[in-house]
Amino acid sequence: MHKRRGGAGRKLKQEERQRVIEYLHEPRFADLAVPQVHAQLLEESIYVCSERTMYRILDEEKEVRERRDQRRHPVYSVPRLVARAPKEVWTWDISKIPGPYKRSWFYLYVIVDIFSRYVVGWMLAHRECTELGKRLISDACKREGILEEQLTIHADRGAPMRAKAMEDLFEDLGLFKSHSRPRVSNDNPYSEALFGTTKEHMPEHFDSIAQGRAFFSDTFEAYNNERKHVGLQMLTPSTVHFGKVDEVLAAKQVALDEAYRLNPVRFPHGPPVAKRPPIEVWINKPDAAEVPGQETKPSPQESPAIPLPSDDVRSRPISTPPKGVQADGAPHVDQKISDLPLL
Repeated sequence: MHKRRGGAGRKLKQEERQRVIEYLHEPRFADLAVPQVHAQLLEESIYVCSERTMYRILDEEKEVRERRDQRRHPVYSVPRLVARAPKEVWTWDISKIPGPYKRSWFYLYVIVDIFSRYVVGWMLAHRECTELGKRLISDACKREGILEEQLTIHADRGAPMRAKAMEDLFEDLGLFKSHSRPRVSNDNPYSEALFGTTKEHMPEHFDSIAQGRAFFSDTFEAYNNERKHVGLQMLTPSTVHFGKVDEVLAAKQVALDEAYRLNPVRFPHGPPVAKRPPIEVWINKPDAAEVPGQETKPSPQESPAIPLPSDDVRSRPISTPPKGVQADGAPHVDQKISDLPLL
C-alpha cells in the first residue's frame, strides 16, 4: 500500500508564515515579483519557503494581482428602440464614398426613419465633421416638424455622433439620443442596410462631388417614392411615411377581390388580403426569455419614441410626446445641397 502523503509537517507554522509576509512587505521588494524576491533571499542565504508558497500566502492575503495596469473595457447595455409611427426613431450614419483619386473620399451623411424607411435627410460633403452633422439633423427636424421630446435619434459611436457639440444640439432641440455598442454593426441595422442598397448601383468612384450629389439625389428620390420595400410589405417608404397606407392597400384589395371572384379555386386558403406593414419596428427587440413575465409591447402610457434602458439615453424627465406634425404636400427629401459650401 502507498503511504498517505502527509502535509502536517510541511505546513508553515504561524510564525514562519508571518516571517514570509514581513520579507515580502520589505520596501526593497515592493516592485519585485515573487521569483525575484525568492532569488534575492537565496543569494542572501535565506530560505523561508518555496515560490509557490509565497504566491499562496499572498493570495490568502488578497495581495496577488496583475502588476501592470490593465485596460478595463466598460460594459455597454444593448440599445433597444421601438417605433410605432413615423418620426419616432431615426438612425443616421456616415459612409465613405470613393473620390476621383486613390485614397480620396467624399462623405455621405444619411438619416433614415426606421418605421417608414424614409430617407429624411442626406448630404454629400468633402469631409466628416460634427458641424455638418448638426446642420443635417437640425434641417431635417425643422422640415419634418419634430416637436420637443418626440424623436429619438440612434447612431454608432463615431466622433461626430459623440461630440459635445452634437449633445448640445440634442439638448436644444429636445431630442433623445441612443448609441450602438462598440464594434457591433447590428445595433444600427437600418443605416447599414440602406448604405448597402444605395451602393449596389453606385459607380466605382465619382469624378467630382457634383457628380456624386446628382447620383444620390436620383437614388434617394427613387428609393423614397418608387422602390417597393420588402420590410414594408412591398409599399414605398413615402407611402408609409406620409400616411397613405390605407389608400394604397384599398386599391390593392380591389384587385385581389376581383381576382378571387373570377377564380376562387386559385386561392385555396380563402380570399386574399392585402398585407399591411408592421405596426412596430425595433432595434434589438428583446426575446420573451429576456423579459420574463412581460410582454414586449408596452402599455399605452409608454412613449413610443423613448428607448428602453440604455447607457446613452439622456437623463431627463419623460412625458408622453405629442403627435408629430404630418408633412404637407408631395413627399420630398433633403436632396438639394447647392447651398452647402464645397468643404
